[in-house]
Amino acid sequence: MKVTLKNKVGLHARPAALFVQTAKKFKSNIKVIKGDLEANAKSILEVLSLGAEYNDEIFIEAVGEDEEEALKTLVDLVNNKFGEE
Repeated sequence: MKVTLKNKVGLHARPAALFVQTAKKFKSNIKVIKGDLEANAKSILEVLSLGAEYNDEIFIEAVGEDEEEALKTLVDLVNNKFGEE
């Protein structure tokens, strides 16, 4: 599912940590894709390596028994600007 980062710092430091913590709650395999780069959503180093910034489009993919709930939760987290505002 495509989503645009609307928080000021994108997927860096605190938002990335929150994203990874949230992803780890699910059993599904979850990926984050930005351009040609792909990251395991449960790995803080991989998520940070995407360099996703404000207004970047990312894709979140989940495969597994709770994939729908995982996608909805992570997309909501991004759309709510990681609770920053």
